Order: sequence, then structure tokens, then C-alpha cells
Amino acid sequence: MTKMYHYTSVANALDELHENGFTYDFNIHEADIVKNPSKFEIVHVYRYEGDSNPDDEAVVYGIKCTTGKKGVYVAGFAANSITEAHEVLINISIRGRK
Repeated sequence: MTKMYHYTSVANALDELHENGFTYDFNIHEADIVKNPSKFEIVHVYRYEGDSNPDDEAVVYGIKCTTGKKGVYVAGFAANSITEAHEVLINISIRGRK
């Protein structure tokens, strides 16, 4: 089940996740997610909305792999920031809600 948390900033969310063992950077290794989406589970989701600028909006995913690897993926909400990996994570998130 996906858990939604609210932190004052993306940095605080990343710090908390790191303290809980989410140390792998899936933004650098997003091909891992794209190639094998069935191996990943989203266990934490944090959505950050900027006060005045839509460019400040972001979502932080805490992700666990079937291999035991835990990490984070940070994505923006702007239309031009949706990557293939982010689309896969959105689909994983939707499947997890059923």
C-alpha cells in the first residue's frame, strides 16, 4: 500500500527516506524501472506543491525492488518533465491502489 506523507520540503522528504534506508538514486538509474516495472513497488509517495510557482511542484517516490534495494525517484509535475520512468511509476502507483 502506498503511504502519503507531508513534509515542509522535498529535501526533508528525501532526508527522512534516506534515514529509513532509501538510499539508491533511481533518477540516475531510471532505466532499471523502465526495463523491469514488475520488480518495483512504491511504498511511499510525497507530493510537494510550491506556494506560487507550478514549476516548484514535485513528487518524491520511495521505491522498493524485489531484490531488496530501496531508493527514491523525484519527478516534477510540468508536462515536459514526464519521463518514461515517471510514467511507469504512475502506472505502478495506480495498480497499487486497486
